[in-house]
Amino acid sequence: MNLLHIGDFILALTTSDLRAINNFSPTLRFFYELTNSASAANWLLWLTITGLAILVYKLGFAKKLPLMKSAIIYLFLIVGCLFLTFLAIFLPITEGLMVAALILIIYKIRLNREKKAGTFNKS
Repeated sequence: MNLLHIGDFILALTTSDLRAINNFSPTLRFFYELTNSASAANWLLWLTITGLAILVYKLGFAKKLPLMKSAIIYLFLIVGCLFLTFLAIFLPITEGLMVAALILIIYKIRLNREKKAGTFNKS
């Protein structure tokens, strides 16, 4: 049984009981109700988490790196998002990434405004 089938198996076990569906994280519940498919909901959750993790990394932590080093970092980020997806079945991982992305977007907008206005002080 490979890794993708394990996620489908876990979701299939829990979807047989409506009480378990109510225990899903809000994002997974939304994807499941949208698609009515455990497999599609898993993939959408993984894509959402991966996209948000890349956005948070780029906004908050990314530095200019050579191409190969960047590729390795993104590869590990994508693999790490697989683990986060399993946690996100019942925990609000996606919602936390959304909040982090929103805070970093607001920070970057304010930083750019201060730089344009000339009031940004590096000390």
